[in-house]
Formats: sequence, structure tokens, C-alpha cells
Amino acid sequence: MKPVWEKTGTNEGTLKFSIDKEEVSKAVDQAFNRIKNRVQLPGFRKGKVNRTVYRQFYGDESLYQDALEVVFPKSFEKAFKEVGIEPVSNPDLTIDKMNPDEDWVLEAKVTVKPEVKLGKYKGVEVEKIDRTVTDEDVDKEIQRRREQEAELAIKDGAAEDGDTVVIDYVGTIDGEEFDGGSAKNYSLVLGSNSFIPGFEDQLVGHKADDDVDVKVTFPEDYQAKDLAGKEAHFAVKIHEVKAKELPELDDDFAKDLDLGVENLTELKDKIRSILEEEKNDNADRDMQNNAIQQVLETSEIEEIPPVMIEKEVDQQLTRFNAALQTRGFSMPMYQQVTGTTTEDLRKQYEEEAKDNVLTNLVLEAVVKAENIKPSQEDIDEEIKELAEEYKMEPERVRQTLSDDMLIHDIGIKQAIDIIVDSAKEVEGKDKK
Repeated sequence: MKPVWEKTGTNEGTLKFSIDKEEVSKAVDQAFNRIKNRVQLPGFRKGKVNRTVYRQFYGDESLYQDALEVVFPKSFEKAFKEVGIEPVSNPDLTIDKMNPDEDWVLEAKVTVKPEVKLGKYKGVEVEKIDRTVTDEDVDKEIQRRREQEAELAIKDGAAEDGDTVVIDYVGTIDGEEFDGGSAKNYSLVLGSNSFIPGFEDQLVGHKADDDVDVKVTFPEDYQAKDLAGKEAHFAVKIHEVKAKELPELDDDFAKDLDLGVENLTELKDKIRSILEEEKNDNADRDMQNNAIQQVLETSEIEEIPPVMIEKEVDQQLTRFNAALQTRGFSMPMYQQVTGTTTEDLRKQYEEEAKDNVLTNLVLEAVVKAENIKPSQEDIDEEIKELAEEYKMEPERVRQTLSDDMLIHDIGIKQAIDIIVDSAKEVEGKDKK
């Protein structure tokens, strides 16, 4: 029988299909080969029972569940491709007919990708982005690099914002010290906002050897719940006040930056070139995001299945966990320090996940509308680029990613190119 798809909801339905009896027979044979080494019958050594004897004792029906596991995935995939649906959930399977020497008939309840009513995606108008690098931009970047190269020197005067103070402090609440409230020889940059609000402000204007009584109130949303909202006193001893000493803005400074320049004039040209590249990259990215946003706003999707958002959240959490591990942290450690639960994290990622799913669905609709079919050359080039990016052998990349995954990702990239290349930059904020 030909597969039949019947919608039962916005994105739900039942797929009825059959599995050819010849395929069933092959699957039953494979199922027997899987288990025969575990079968033991009187008069036979373990694993030596042949198929005929096994059938006499147990019948082929005892192999049907194992056979179904063998034959179902490919048969299901073939059926849903034939009716033109894309399942996004595991099928809820019902057996309609599973008789010997006949085709098997099955029904699978699934959630599918929602239909997309694609809006305008060619010639969308986006606001023109200024890519100009000014002399002021260059001067600010050079000043920033001077700040990076600055050295700290002891100063005799009062501490100011931007200075570093070396302090001892002991914190108390209602006269009692609390965990984490004390330290010795701690270097604190005033104005960095790394301490409780108000703490750093009360050290401004004081000198080395000063004793300062700092009074602060912990924020209501402070991560340590036992301290949240409470007033604390800190007995602070200032040992040193240090100020930044910036290097002279001269040719020696230019050479020391390791940018391949010999003097200040060359440095300014080099910085301008770096800023222009950064600004163009940022502008290209913003233009792409703005153009895609225009397409999203004019496209329609009735409802995004929750299972798609949940899967995207799972992927976001997996990536976050991997990032933590590269920094020497684990997810339990992070949750303990921040006081967050897995459910808290899932809620944090939910909105972003929904946006990602929506964007991907619309871009897939562009792929379909443009009949984009990446070539083998496209696939080979994508593998090469990924291998270079992740410093892997191309063959390792090919083993890690299936052709379907590569074709999907390349198609999405080509869809984005179509949107961006046809977009029109316009002056002002009004867009059509």
C-alpha cells in the first residue's frame, strides 16, 4: 500500500504505511542472527540451534519485535519522504497488521515541522550602516591600547576612580563575621563595580594607611540568599594606592605593540586598517541579521511545535556545558555557585531557542522556494572549511557529519546569501 498521511492537528497527524513482506522476511532473518548465540535448547549446545528448530519451538512471531527494530527506521523514513512530511518527534507506533507471509501495516503518530507561508525574501530593504572610521575612532583605540600597556605605580595622593587600592577587609552583619566577607592584600580597581554597590565609592578620596568603615546593603537579588537585602559593615585597611602610568605616545610605544610598525604614523595607519576591517565585518553581520529579520516579519508560521523548542534548548545547554568544561567547570559547579537549577537555565534559553527555530524554519522555506541543491563540490568545500576551522582532518569531519547534515547547513548558508545579496540598503530608519 502507498503511505497515507492524515492530519489530526496543526502539526500532528498519523502516517499509515506498510513494510513489504520480502523486507520483513530479511529482517526476521537478521533478528534471528542477532539472538541465536543466546539461544539454548535441550540437545543443542548454546548458540548452535538452527532456524528450523527455533521456529518449531518458538515460531517466527517471537522474532517480530527484534525484526521491527531492524526494518522500521528505513521503512518509516521512506514513507514520510513519500508523503512529503518532516517528523520532529519520535513516532508513537501502532501495529495494524503483523501476519506471517504478508506485508506489515503500521501507523505512526508524529509531530511534524510546521508549514511556512514565506514572505518577501528578495529585495528587502535594510537601513544603511555607517562603515566610516574617523580620526577620533583611531585615537580612542590607540588610547585603549595605551591603557592596556599601562603600569601601576604607587601614588601618595588620595584614591580616585580608576586607581587600584590594596586592602584588607573584614565584613560583619549585626556584629558577626560572615563567610566570604574577609580578605587580605586584595587588589581592587575603583570604579570596576566588582564589589557590592557603594563599596568602592566609599574608598575614593582616602589614602594609604587609612582605616575606612564601609557600610553597604546587599542587593535583594544577591546570589547568596542568606546575605540578600542585609546591611553590612566592612572594616577596611588601605595599604597602597596605585595609579596607572601610561606609556609615552611615541615611536617606541608603536614598536612595542608588535603590530609590525616602526613609528607612530604607521601605527595610526595600521589601527585604522584594523578598525575598518572590524567595522565592515560588524556591518556585514548587522546587515545580514536585519535582512533576515525582515523576512521573518513578513513570513507566517501558525504554531511552532514545543518539541522543536525543547530540542533546541537541549542543544543550547549542551553547548553551554561544553563551554564550561573548557574553562575547567562542570554544570553542577556552575549551578552551585550561581544558585540556578536546570529548569532556570532552560527558561533562560527558551526565548532564544524559539527565535533560532523560527529563523531556521523560514530559511529552510527559502531553500525549498529556490530549489537549492548543494553540489558535491559544495560539500567538499564545506568539509575543508570546517576542518580548517576546528583543526581536524577532513576525513574526520566527514565521519562526524552526515551528508544530510552538510547539505542542510550549506543550503541554509546559500539561502542567507540570496537574501543578503538581493537586499537594498536605504538611508534612514523607514523600511518597506
